[in-house]
Amino acid sequence: MEYLLHILILIGIYVIAGVSLNLVCGYTGLLSIAHAAFYGVGAYAAALLGLRFHTPFAVSLAAGIVSAMILGVIVGAPSLRLHEDYFVIATFGFQVITYSVMNNWVSFTGGPLGLPGIPQPVVFGMRISSHWGFLALTWALAALVFVFARTLVRSPFGRVLRAVREDEVLAQSLGKDVARQKMTIFVVGAGLAAIAGCIYAWYITFIDPTSFTVQESIFMLAIVILGGPGNLWGSVLGAVFLVSVPEMLRFVGMPSSIAANMRQILYGLALVLLMMFRPQGLIGEYELRGK
Repeated sequence: MEYLLHILILIGIYVIAGVSLNLVCGYTGLLSIAHAAFYGVGAYAAALLGLRFHTPFAVSLAAGIVSAMILGVIVGAPSLRLHEDYFVIATFGFQVITYSVMNNWVSFTGGPLGLPGIPQPVVFGMRISSHWGFLALTWALAALVFVFARTLVRSPFGRVLRAVREDEVLAQSLGKDVARQKMTIFVVGAGLAAIAGCIYAWYITFIDPTSFTVQESIFMLAIVILGGPGNLWGSVLGAVFLVSVPEMLRFVGMPSSIAANMRQILYGLALVLLMMFRPQGLIGEYELRGK
């Protein structure tokens, strides 16, 4: 039973990450490879505050969100001046830089040794330590993130994002401040990704830079592409599929070493097939190759 709860918690974490990236990628058309950096900054902020200052749950969560949003401004300011392939390369570069900082700033982040013994959160006077407690916390925050994102994309601001995605020049000709809109959604997406990072740090109680690599960014992007860019439910579907299906391989007699590698093979194959036959994803509303 605890194993099933563990999988459900991981799905909830990746639902938050997928929804946050979908706002940037699916609704605005900005193909970012830096999302694991924001996810990691949220995790490190929550971990460091908990370990060194024993801050309350709300303070740690807010600090993680703000830290990731600040990094979002730092990454977005130069990157958003670029377009399409150049933007992808720029975000890739910032992802690599962030990982290098996490890995080499040993006195602050613990470097390759990571940060063990992260204290678990106390919410409304109750310490969250059981799988059931983390399941409730994770999915409560996932629901809040989903509702916030849905409200955002249904607002006039969300319609401007779609206009930018479909034709940036046309949006500018209609008097929209495209640069400001893109920066806003990029920073908001970074802040939401940090929520997933905070939960991950509290739940695992140990983090190190290997959890926040380029590979992790690509996995989050795969969630969006598989489920469907431009559809928030697609991110939920993508997270369920890409987290749960590789785990099911444990029950078909495969050695654990093979089953672990099958995660890479599965989502790689899924992406290739989707790009060939259904580039808008399973339930998506936008083709990433459309631009």
